[in-house]
Amino acid sequence: MIEIENLEKTFKILNRKEGLKGAVLDLVSRDYKYVKAVDNITMSIDKGEIVGYVGPNGAGKSTTIKMMTGILNPTSGKIIINGIEPYKHRREHTRNIGVVFGQRSQLWWSLPVIESYKVLKDIYKIDNDTYKTNLAMFEDLVHVQNLYNKPVRQLSLGQRMLCEVIAAFLHNPGVVFLDEPTIGLDISVKDNIRTLIRTLNQEKKTTIVLTSHDTSDIEALCNKVVIIDKGQLIFNDDIEQLRQMFGQYRTISLLFDHEDNMDNVLSNLLSTQYDADHFLVSTNEDGWVNIEVNEAKLVLTQVLNYILASVRIKDLKIESEGVESIIKKIYEGKMA
Repeated sequence: MIEIENLEKTFKILNRKEGLKGAVLDLVSRDYKYVKAVDNITMSIDKGEIVGYVGPNGAGKSTTIKMMTGILNPTSGKIIINGIEPYKHRREHTRNIGVVFGQRSQLWWSLPVIESYKVLKDIYKIDNDTYKTNLAMFEDLVHVQNLYNKPVRQLSLGQRMLCEVIAAFLHNPGVVFLDEPTIGLDISVKDNIRTLIRTLNQEKKTTIVLTSHDTSDIEALCNKVVIIDKGQLIFNDDIEQLRQMFGQYRTISLLFDHEDNMDNVLSNLLSTQYDADHFLVSTNEDGWVNIEVNEAKLVLTQVLNYILASVRIKDLKIESEGVESIIKKIYEGKMA
């Protein structure tokens, strides 16, 4: 479905000199630097996968997506999507993809939502039966019919993003690119958008590439994660493999009856038995004491039994490390 091989993108940027004198010198003699935004990326995405494409700001995510959608040409390397090189056959490629890019709307600001959908129907040459079937599905899933007659300018941010996502799927594209589709939205709208994405992926086998800083989107929707940093691919596998490879931490949370400074007590207690670099003790505002245990170095059950033999607790819970924490540590270089 999507094949990317040795992909690179380098930008030529003017080194501007400071001050008025520098501005004059720039007119006479210009000095450029070359910045490699995407550095030798190779990966493949199978039909029907939902892939979370994540990385810190400036990592090269947006540049890669723009090359995949045909907006930018690569400096070198190759992208093949549904047998097409996007930047060489833009018109043909755009007919088989859907896109939601942040503030760039595909809806007409002054038109009612349903009129925007009719315009898109004509642009993509969607036949009447497909158009009606798809609208009926959207109506059943997220009750979007309540918004049809509202001008886009009168929609809330959440309502508009829901309508934008529907517009991206309206013509049954083979691939949909979603850039931060739930950013700034409340929980109920997020849930509607996730339901829509998940159902369309399952029923139509649509391949979805999702970029998001909200890792709850990644955990809720994606079966594969691609992590990019400084233009380079640093992880490309399914989400469970990410947890197995990097999620070596689990947290023991303990609640005590009327005990003060239990974080210090436990920290001192564990330090007599274990290396202090292999665990971290902290306290929540609600009174729970959390012990983060590195399972690559310690056996969690042994740590727990040692604690239970030494202090009396009211309640306990054990949690695995979340995807957000794992990805953050990868960015910070805390994991090899």
